[in-house]
Amino acid sequence: MPEDSSPIDFAGLVRNDDLVVCGQATAEPVTLTEALMAQAAQLPPFRMIIGPVFSETFSASCAGNVSFQSYGVIGNSRRLAKAGRLDVIPSNYSAFCADFAARRYKADVVLVQLAELEGRLSASLSNDYVIDAARGARLVIAEINPDTPFTFGAEWPEDVPIHVRVAARRPPVELASTPLDDVSRRIAAHAAGLINDAVVDLIERGAVTNAEKGIDAGITVTNQVIGTRRLYRFAHENKAVAVRPTSYTHSQNVLARINRLVAINSALQVGLDGSVNSETLNGVAIGAIGGQLDFVRGANASCGGRAIIALPATASDGTSRIVADVETVTTPRADVDAIVTEWGVAELRGCGLAERARRMIAIAAPEHRDALSARLRGPAR
Repeated sequence: MPEDSSPIDFAGLVRNDDLVVCGQATAEPVTLTEALMAQAAQLPPFRMIIGPVFSETFSASCAGNVSFQSYGVIGNSRRLAKAGRLDVIPSNYSAFCADFAARRYKADVVLVQLAELEGRLSASLSNDYVIDAARGARLVIAEINPDTPFTFGAEWPEDVPIHVRVAARRPPVELASTPLDDVSRRIAAHAAGLINDAVVDLIERGAVTNAEKGIDAGITVTNQVIGTRRLYRFAHENKAVAVRPTSYTHSQNVLARINRLVAINSALQVGLDGSVNSETLNGVAIGAIGGQLDFVRGANASCGGRAIIALPATASDGTSRIVADVETVTTPRADVDAIVTEWGVAELRGCGLAERARRMIAIAAPEHRDALSARLRGPAR
């Protein structure tokens, strides 16, 4: 099927109350999504599911007849959330993807970015819910991007038809790493003490071989590829890299089989009892459940595994991120292993509530410790 290099006209393609699903993060088909948002005001009202957004496509100024949903508030989707235009679906990432496979979510139109190699197609940078969404969709529009890597494990299924092909007009979205500040370096130094081998860009140096992890020997497995062109070039046609579906990468049964799995997640708040909040502050959604609980439980079940929650002790406004009680529980206290701030490590597994509180206060910022200690007086929590 030849590719159309002209801007696509969505008139007649998007119908009233359609559910439109597009690729997320660096897999966003920007040529298609930009055209859709530019034409949205002339289209019937429709709903749109997005994931993390690293492009400039979606903003509060998008046409009012578009209703946005997501499984979390990540990246530039915060602009929609701040404007009250993003309805958050509180779901673990693995369950969110599984709901498309089970047809609990029924997509009408699916927009995807694909790589092509010798007539074969690959979902390239993300192997998430898009393929399952496309299986039952009325219309699948593919943006063929020559600058995306052809990745193994994410091959587009032959039984899922593509109805329209469009040539990409720009490279895929990139997301560069930000320089580490002093607080981040201190957190990393504490976390490194819990990890068997530090992994910082070591694959190409031969320090990471994937030989001893118990499964997928010699292969780096991921669900999404998020980075810069250097990473994309590394992943292109690389049989030592596999972009696998969420049903594999986030499966507790699979994760538990990995020897010494270390899962590192962040948080907005952690309570004195160890409860973790990665979703809301002051009643406003600014984060996501994502795959945090999937990986925490997977690492806890792994032989020699560690589940680390790492966060700065204070927020940008100076308030403590170690709190008496979190307002939303993302990871329950029963699943928590270790909490790390720039002030140290709180090992919580097996600790009672009183000891947990003491250990959490010890890694809070010094200026907040007295106030937190005051919460320990009186009956046990």
